[in-house]
Amino acid sequence: MTGVPPRLTLYSRAYCHLCDDLLAALEGLRGEYIFDIEILDVDADPELEAKYNELVPVLAANGAELCHYFLDELKVREYLARFR
Repeated sequence: MTGVPPRLTLYSRAYCHLCDDLLAALEGLRGEYIFDIEILDVDADPELEAKYNELVPVLAANGAELCHYFLDELKVREYLARFR
């Protein structure tokens, strides 16, 4: 491990049950992996809203989309395993 935990970015919005579900599923991985989560409200930024509007929630790492709508647990685990 590099000493700095990987950062995942969750593009989300208020009153979004899929966003809440994805975040809860992601939090379930904290027992196995160390990582930071940055949550960005797409409705607070016109550029983000234009880019992600219909895809929210979107989980990304280093600018690359890992999944949207639902947690792709395998893909996220593969990404996080690189930092162990």
